[in-house]
Order: sequence, then structure tokens, then C-alpha cells
Amino acid sequence: MQSTGSKLTAPVVLALLLQACVAAPPVPETAASPNVVAEPAPEKQAATRSPDDVPELTLSLPAPGNCDCSTAPAPDYTFLEKGYRALLDGEYDDAMQHFQRYHRLETSPRADLEAGIAIAYVQMLPRSSFYDPQVARSSFKVLREKNAKKLRVHDYTRLMRQSLINLLELQSDIDELKARNITLKDDLKKREEALKRLRDLTLNQKPAAQ
Repeated sequence: MQSTGSKLTAPVVLALLLQACVAAPPVPETAASPNVVAEPAPEKQAATRSPDDVPELTLSLPAPGNCDCSTAPAPDYTFLEKGYRALLDGEYDDAMQHFQRYHRLETSPRADLEAGIAIAYVQMLPRSSFYDPQVARSSFKVLREKNAKKLRVHDYTRLMRQSLINLLELQSDIDELKARNITLKDDLKKREEALKRLRDLTLNQKPAAQ
């Protein structure tokens, strides 16, 4: 009877031992080897640092007094560009009105130069009712001294400025040719009068006595 009980008890004990081995958690390596020291987590490392160990950040910010926070207003080219379009369509009166209105509304050296050149250009067009080359030449003489590139004028204004220079040079040549033509006409008239007097003297001269 004892042998039979021992035979029945052995499998039960063996089964319990196997179940205990399976249920037991694995032993970590750090616990198995006592000479290995576990590293602390990054969060714990940051928590253990003192405030003196953190490097200071240096920001190169401008001084409050040297900061120019004001923004320049953008130029309003509405009436100037309307004048350009009217000029391309041959509507010289409308173009002049737009240029003059732009000159009144925009007060800056750039706008003064842009409007002045546009108005002088219209005054140089023979088909315009504002045609007056003498006034255009007089006003452009002052406008030409201003640096259009430095003032960053409108691109069309720079083209118009160069065209205005060419027109004024051509007008100067025309005026010179007209002056020469008047002089030639006076010389021709004087010569015709001299020839007429000489012819009259020749016809009225009495024949010599034989």
C-alpha cells in the first residue's frame, strides 16, 4: 500500500514543480550579476542634475532703442497706371487727369518725379490738347536732375523718362531747322529783291549814243 501511494504522489509533486517553474517571472540580468550597476532612466538623470549644470542660452537681440518697427507705406499706383492705360488708348485728356490726381494724392519725392515726368510727356505729344514743348522742356530740366533709379520709380516712368529725353532732343533739332529755314527764307527774299533791282536798272538804262 505504501508503494502504491508513493507512486501516486510522485506525479502530483512533479506537476506542481513544473507549474511553479512556468509561473515564476524571469530573473533580470542585473539581479543575477551583482557586479553590474543599473543606469538610471533619462528622466531620473535630468531630475538629479543641479540647476548649475544647465548651460545658459545667449540671445543676440537688438537693443530696444535701435529697432525700427515702422513699415513704409506701399505706393498706390492706381491713378498712375490708369493714366498709362489711357495714354496707350490715345485718351490724352483722361491720362492728364489721372496723372494730376496721382500727383495730388501721393506726396513723396518718388511720386512727384513720376507724376512730373508723365505730365511733361503728355505736353510733348503734338496730338494732345496740352501740347506745349516749351513748358515740357522747362519742367523736365528740373526733373532730369533727380535720380529716378535711386528713388525706385515705376518701370514705365523710367521708360517714359528716356522717351522724353529723345523727344526733347528731336524737338530741339526741329526748332533749329525751323530757325535755319527762316534765315534761309530771309536770305532768299533779299537776293530776289536784289536781282529785281538789278533787272530794273538794266532795263531802264538808256542805250549809249552812237
